[in-house]
Amino acid sequence: MPVQQTATDLPPLRQSLFPAPPVAKQVPVEHVRHGETWVDPYDWLRDKDYPKVDDAEVLDYLKAENAYTDTVLGKEEDGLRASLFAELKGRVKEDDTGVPYPRGAYIYQSRFAAGQDHPTFVRRAKGEAEGSEKTILDVNELAKGKDFYDVEALEPSPDGRYLAYSFDDNGSENFTIVVKDLTSGEFVGEPIPGTSGSVVWAADNKTLFYVLKDESQRPKQVMRTVLGAKADAGTLVYEEQDPSWWVGIGESQSGRFIEIGSGTLVSSETLLIPSDNPTAKPKPVIPRRENHLYSVADQGDSLWILSNDKHLNFRLLKTPINDWSEKAWTEVMAGSDRQYLTGLLALKDWLVVFGRQDGTQQVWVLDNKGGSHTIAFPDAAFAVSGMNNEEYETGTLRVRYHSLVTPPTVFDYDLAARTLTTRKVQEIPSGYDPSLYTSERLMAPARDGTPIPVSIVYRKDVKKDGKAPMHLYGYGSYSIAMEPGFSTNRIGLLDRGFVYAIAHIRGGEEMGRPWHDAGRLTNKPNTFNDFLDVAQFLVSQGYTSPGQISIEGGSAGGTLMGAVLNMASDGMFAGAVAHVPFVDVLNTLFDDTLPLTTGDYPEWGNPNIKEIYDVMKTYSPYDNVTKRPYPPILITAGLNDYRVTYWEPAKWAAKLRVYKTDDNVLMLKTEMSAGHGGSTGRFDKLKEVALSQAFILRAHGMSK
Repeated sequence: MPVQQTATDLPPLRQSLFPAPPVAKQVPVEHVRHGETWVDPYDWLRDKDYPKVDDAEVLDYLKAENAYTDTVLGKEEDGLRASLFAELKGRVKEDDTGVPYPRGAYIYQSRFAAGQDHPTFVRRAKGEAEGSEKTILDVNELAKGKDFYDVEALEPSPDGRYLAYSFDDNGSENFTIVVKDLTSGEFVGEPIPGTSGSVVWAADNKTLFYVLKDESQRPKQVMRTVLGAKADAGTLVYEEQDPSWWVGIGESQSGRFIEIGSGTLVSSETLLIPSDNPTAKPKPVIPRRENHLYSVADQGDSLWILSNDKHLNFRLLKTPINDWSEKAWTEVMAGSDRQYLTGLLALKDWLVVFGRQDGTQQVWVLDNKGGSHTIAFPDAAFAVSGMNNEEYETGTLRVRYHSLVTPPTVFDYDLAARTLTTRKVQEIPSGYDPSLYTSERLMAPARDGTPIPVSIVYRKDVKKDGKAPMHLYGYGSYSIAMEPGFSTNRIGLLDRGFVYAIAHIRGGEEMGRPWHDAGRLTNKPNTFNDFLDVAQFLVSQGYTSPGQISIEGGSAGGTLMGAVLNMASDGMFAGAVAHVPFVDVLNTLFDDTLPLTTGDYPEWGNPNIKEIYDVMKTYSPYDNVTKRPYPPILITAGLNDYRVTYWEPAKWAAKLRVYKTDDNVLMLKTEMSAGHGGSTGRFDKLKEVALSQAFILRAHGMSK
């Protein structure tokens, strides 16, 4: 018998307390792989006309699932979801402005107005007074009447007259490039559709470079065009022939070179074109070779190179700008097990190197006289990145800094004086007192003895008596680190007594490049085992107890959720949130017509290889659903998501419903006009967070 919901009296997430959920029909399809037969009863959920999705039966099923989610968790505008949204919105400064930054002859700035979902971009000429800014792009105007709107690139021409930008209005990540004359306000030439979103100007203020995608959504062709040209009038500059390699473009910090970067997770190649000679043939810095990653930055008469040729964690090299051959290289920073180099920023008189020291982020500064130092930051564990560094001839580095207890702070660092100046600290209108919270960095022993870093934050009044609810987050793939950073969205959980933990499991890059290798290909099961071992460790340390832990992950972190739900001991988890989860691993990676499949082989492996297949079939979440109890689960998807196609979470949800032996609720929420990243508007995103948090609280038996 369904229970009437109120904000203060909400039923447990037991299926028997709600109307019956949707049931997807079963149409068995057989696949034979390495002599083994696999039956897929939900193959029909993949629209045969994909990427167009107009199959009425498929759409009706997804809509029925959305309606069921609203039945269980309440509608967006009612009850707990509405109150959580109001709480989350109360932490957002509505009339917010970014810190102004110089670029060319102008000072640029982004602004949010109260009630607006999207930013407005303004600028003023250098030397003009603050307050004289003029709007160059109002994204709110562009997004009017659209359920989804995302601006990717925003590139003024070197002389500042033109603005090239790219937009996606359906979440498919197919971006259209347009050029606006900022003098007249008129658009120039025809829009260019089907691009990856990046756009780069040559020095002549009239030549543009962009990247076209192929029919499988892979960025493949670098094109060159001129102002005012027709959309199809571009000239092919470079075409990536290997379907497992993707291509991108950029501009060097000095503005001297157009950069073409092509690569996979484990190999890369950079080609340069002089910006003042845009029709020149691209020249590779180091011709591609297997398992070699590198990046470059030009500075004066030198070219800097980060290369992992001698050590997985990279070394820093210097070579003459006119001689890139290996015999001309000089090693400046050697590769090290403790030191991981991840990025370069070359200014006229300074080189800034981003990376990690013993797992913690670090920024090294090298001057033009051979001296070096590291930047001292306030916290022991933190997240830092460069931002809005658009000038080459400058002695100031701008960074965005935050920690688990420190709100995002914009610092300007004087490279010569070695001083940090605070330019902005994120305001939290509803209030935030960092002294109420504490954070820790722990090392949890994995089952093979490897210490796994764990970042934790909680209120100081939480007791370590095993009674606290815990929310545990993980990712662990693609050499992506989950930084111990700040989130205003997390405050509500902390204030309700939660311990929030991030498991820095193998497959990411928190402990350097070998950390990634230890969680990919045939080592991929380490990722899932690490997460379970971290959860068990946190229980043993008194932070929480079995049944008091909710878990969350997205995309490849959704693979993690699916795998550990199949593996965990009964009653370990209170609930799980899986965002756009990559769960149909075998079916997807056997299908090389899908956008990401061949590019994913360095991470997961190619299942056509028997050794890879034998490991993959042990963890593929969809294929390992069994008759067993599962905790309450919330699954999200995006109908226009080409990274994790909508049918993966839909098939997984349908199969879980049939197999699970418990009385716990399972929900699937599909955004019908969004892609992999969900909504783009800042308040629409908060509605998605409110949905997840309503589920998390309910999974822990909380009603408000």
